Amino acid sequence: MWLTYAIFSALFAALVAIFGKLGLSKVDSTLATTIRSIIMALFLIMVTLSLKKFSGFSLHSFTSKQWIYIVLAGVAGALSWLFYFAALKSGQATKVAAIDRLSIVFVLILAIMFLGESFKVKPAIGAALMAIGAILMTIK
Repeated sequence: MWLTYAIFSALFAALVAIFGKLGLSKVDSTLATTIRSIIMALFLIMVTLSLKKFSGFSLHSFTSKQWIYIVLAGVAGALSWLFYFAALKSGQATKVAAIDRLSIVFVLILAIMFLGESFKVKPAIGAALMAIGAILMTIK
């Protein structure tokens, strides 16, 4: 099931690049990111309510450590999108998206460093090929 979700994630991420580039033509990228985030929050609240995910929820549902990591993930996501939309504003969508997908390489490195995931040759080769692909997509 994770693969289906990941494919949908990639598809919708591609649509973000296309719709974002189209919408940024005469709009400040920070303002556009903020508006997009508000829309995302409202949409996610509606989905969460419709799936009844708030039933039994309280602020104490998470440990303080979990809250810290969720907040840090939120800040990291916000910074990612601020930089992504700023790059989209002035760059080609295909080049921006290619460089953005280098996050996979960073995840591989950071997962080994901080999550204790083991280094394996096949994923390392895949990450290297992705990095080469991102470079090839961005050079003239």
